[in-house]
Amino acid sequence: MQRRNFIGTLGLSVAAALGGAASAATRAAPPDLPRHGRALVMVDRAGCPYCTAWKREILPGYAAHPTGRSLPLALVPVDGPWPDGLALARAPAITPTFLILQDRIEVARIEGYPGARHFWPEVEALLARPAATVAP
Repeated sequence: MQRRNFIGTLGLSVAAALGGAASAATRAAPPDLPRHGRALVMVDRAGCPYCTAWKREILPGYAAHPTGRSLPLALVPVDGPWPDGLALARAPAITPTFLILQDRIEVARIEGYPGARHFWPEVEALLARPAATVAP
């Protein structure tokens, strides 16, 4: 009986520590990503001013940009939920982080937002490198 109480208390403690994040994560569905080919994941955090700047400066025209048309985009909160089957070099520690994926495997990343003038050239430079030489 003591063990059951300990486990129950532990579960309540974890739920309390996570607060609303746990319940929000269970309600939200992870974004859809293609299983094959390249994709871009933008990892953001609520209240991140650089994330907000990217969403204001880049996101509205993302699908119209030549690179954006060929690079499906998913926005993922740093706390998830994350799409299934991703293989990342390491957990994102900075927001925004832009993960370039090939077949759901991270092949490159940009940590931070370099500004509207530098974002696309940076993404395009990473995409132009052979996958074998791209290190996250």
